[in-house]
Amino acid sequence: MDTVRFSIIENEMRWEDEYRMYYQEEQADEGSEPTDSAGRFRLSISSESDVGGVEISSPNQPHDFGSGREGQEEIWAYADIEAGLKELPGGDRVAELLGCSVVPAGDILQDTGPDQRDTVVLLAVWYSKHDLLRKLLALDGVSAGVCDAAGRTALHLACYIGDYKATEVLLQHGAKAQCWDREKTATPLHCAASCGSLECVTLLLAQSVDINAGIEKHSALHYAVMRNSKRCVEYLLAHGANPNTPQVYTQTPLHVAAALGYGECMELLLAHGADARSQYGQKKITALHLAASENYLDCVRLLVAAGANIDARNRDQQTPLHLACLSQCHETVTYLIAQRADVHAVYRDGRTALHASIVKESRFWDCTLSLLKAKVDVNRADNFGYTPLHIAALNEFSTCVYMLIEYGADITARTNGGVSALSFIIRRTPEIIPRYVDKLDAAISVNSIHEIGDVDCEIRLDFRLLVPNNDRGETELLLAFIEVGQKRILKHPLCETFLLLKWRRIRKFFIFSLFYHGLFVLLFTAYVLGVYVRDCRAEPCPLPAYIPAVGYVIILFNLVLLTKEIFQMMHGFVSYVRYWENWLQWSIVIGIFLCTHNTLNESNAIMNWQHHVAAVVIFLAWLELMMLVGRFPIFGLYVQMFTTVAVNFSKFLMAYCCLLVAFGLSFCVLFPNYIAFKEIPRSLLKTIVMMAGELEFEDIFYGENLKIEYPATAHGMFLAFVLLVTVILTNLLVGLAVSDIQGLQQSAGLDRLSRQAELISRLESLMFSRLLRKAPIRIWAIFQKIALLKTSRCRLHFRVKPNDPREKRIPRELITSIYKLVAERRERNQSIKRRRTYRNMQTFNRFLLDDADDDGAVTLRRKHFKTVNKKRTISEHPHGGMRPDTMPPVMPGARISNTNAGALKTLEDNQKAILKRLDELGKDLDILKGRIKKP
Repeated sequence: MDTVRFSIIENEMRWEDEYRMYYQEEQADEGSEPTDSAGRFRLSISSESDVGGVEISSPNQPHDFGSGREGQEEIWAYADIEAGLKELPGGDRVAELLGCSVVPAGDILQDTGPDQRDTVVLLAVWYSKHDLLRKLLALDGVSAGVCDAAGRTALHLACYIGDYKATEVLLQHGAKAQCWDREKTATPLHCAASCGSLECVTLLLAQSVDINAGIEKHSALHYAVMRNSKRCVEYLLAHGANPNTPQVYTQTPLHVAAALGYGECMELLLAHGADARSQYGQKKITALHLAASENYLDCVRLLVAAGANIDARNRDQQTPLHLACLSQCHETVTYLIAQRADVHAVYRDGRTALHASIVKESRFWDCTLSLLKAKVDVNRADNFGYTPLHIAALNEFSTCVYMLIEYGADITARTNGGVSALSFIIRRTPEIIPRYVDKLDAAISVNSIHEIGDVDCEIRLDFRLLVPNNDRGETELLLAFIEVGQKRILKHPLCETFLLLKWRRIRKFFIFSLFYHGLFVLLFTAYVLGVYVRDCRAEPCPLPAYIPAVGYVIILFNLVLLTKEIFQMMHGFVSYVRYWENWLQWSIVIGIFLCTHNTLNESNAIMNWQHHVAAVVIFLAWLELMMLVGRFPIFGLYVQMFTTVAVNFSKFLMAYCCLLVAFGLSFCVLFPNYIAFKEIPRSLLKTIVMMAGELEFEDIFYGENLKIEYPATAHGMFLAFVLLVTVILTNLLVGLAVSDIQGLQQSAGLDRLSRQAELISRLESLMFSRLLRKAPIRIWAIFQKIALLKTSRCRLHFRVKPNDPREKRIPRELITSIYKLVAERRERNQSIKRRRTYRNMQTFNRFLLDDADDDGAVTLRRKHFKTVNKKRTISEHPHGGMRPDTMPPVMPGARISNTNAGALKTLEDNQKAILKRLDELGKDLDILKGRIKKP
């Protein structure tokens, strides 16, 4: 039974292993970056040059505590001391003799002169020749306080190497225990502490030396901590060593212990009053900063328990949590969060701990996940406008990108340069888009109470995924997808339904705008017809009685339009200038003021130039009205056809303008008697008119009083024009227009949705602009109530009954798309479930076959269950592949021999036992799944 249980679990969880393996391979494919001299990653995040600069890096190593054994900082280098001793008089010879253990002490004394006695004393201490040292010190004229060229005494050397016997001998012969070298670097006590020799420390303290000597820089306690000598640290503290320094911003022994991770020494220091809040150096780092950046969790716990400021700031305003995230110290990050460290704190350039956790060398996202679970602001942007999602996408961390999105990261967030996070995702991590589409699919769910084919079946559409939790409107996400070339997302049933409901919500504004502009254009048309159509230049003619009233109304309407344009310009000048229709609006506004100038009361005051302006402005006004009509979905396709063909014709004309100019100039030369070709501008205009089919062949060649000066050439060039321009070029233009229209018809649905999203987004951007936010709260609330689909995120959902014929709220085609998506997803899930069930049944049968073969009693013939692989309709039995009452037995078609009835009984018992524990196995699988899914 255990074998069966294991096989089922293995089959059931195989997909999770593959999922995990996928991300391991993905992470393994990412290249690694070089490290610094200390073996630590240089943590940095660099951006592309075209999107502005952003760099996240760890600060330079804030401490340098040496690289000796166990983190010891050497007072002097061993080689330097030995080289200095050999430079003394006779040093090389004495060192050679002392290096030979067979040379007696008496021979060494005989081979060296009186001027070399000091050298022999120092080298005897260095090589631990105690007998020789005693004999030398017993001689007259030999002092125990001899020193080398650097001022290092014999006692310095003895304590440096931790030679207890030599130290004792020197002290007995009058060596000074409290002495410095020439550069005031260390005393013998410093040397003894640096090598961790408690015996030497004890001897020196017995001589009443200053235990805190050199505390302004490094005291003996410093070196004992660097050596991680718990015994020396404890002894020094017990005899009055000061664990703190008298000057601020100087290195304390506690900083040393924190930087090197010596928890036992730290515990002793804290127990004797070490200040856990002291800061060190120009960067003003605390011991907690040092321990957190190196992931020394034991030290972090000790410091926090001792009252260290968990949110202490260094010079760059970084907290220990920031440094732990930069160094990817997950254990420390988790502990600091548990101790309520401020996860929202920002440091240099406005970055948070979440920014710091997403570094270029990251391979795992434990720190990021811990911060997200701590409810950190996932959309907090730095001073450059970069959110954590920007940085993750910029560095191609697809796993981190999806994790951030799962925790509510806004993919529409923009940098100060206007680049959205979605733009980075499309370029750097495009594999996220299919997974985001899966999230859109999951936002459409079915009420589990009813079957999907029932009339009362209800499908729920959750729009919260489409509406980022911000105050920029509800269509920002859809507009972002359009900007990056992913308009196909709009065809998703969730997006299409959302746009439909959103359009119905705000179309009242467009209807009002159309009515306003229509009335405005009609009034202006009546004004132009009453003022400019009649020719009052020859003789005075009175204006109609309605002209003054209409003129003042037009000016009032025009002032309202001017206010609207100024408001839009203040909302966003760059985007406003890029939109060509705004230029059209300004032309109309300015032109109307010019047309109504001095024309309200006196017809004689009309200038000649005003007729030109009026002719252009009335054309532009009706053109703008046509563009407003095109904003409605029912007319949008036709207006788009016009604008597309017009733009393509302009390109076409620019491409072939040289050909038209060539014929125009040629006709100007060949037809000097024809009025249309006498001047070059007229000739060019006539050529363009002829391209449309107005050739006037008879008037040109056979007109009265017109003589063809160059008949042969003129006929040839005219024929060439007819063939090249009228036939070929015109038909090419028609074919191009037909091709454009066919393309628009094929993408009509997608283009319609795209136009809707852009119009809604533009209107929302005005309603939620910074200017309107300064309005009273009541006015702001009214705008929200009118423009937003739902004023609460908890209510951003829509329910539809696809099988109910009374469902008329959305089009039937859209209901069919929603139903099809849900049905296909359910069928796919059930197919996976059937395959898993079938594999589990195979495992059961294999186990039973093995059990029966062991008894040698039965032979079994397996059959495939047709009902397992049978395809069924969507509305039938959504909860399983087969009905329980039609489920075949576990072993269908088993052929059992009659030779052993006992084996048959055993087989039946085994089957019953297996079936009985199916429920238990299912529960175990659910529990195991839950454990694996836990981060």
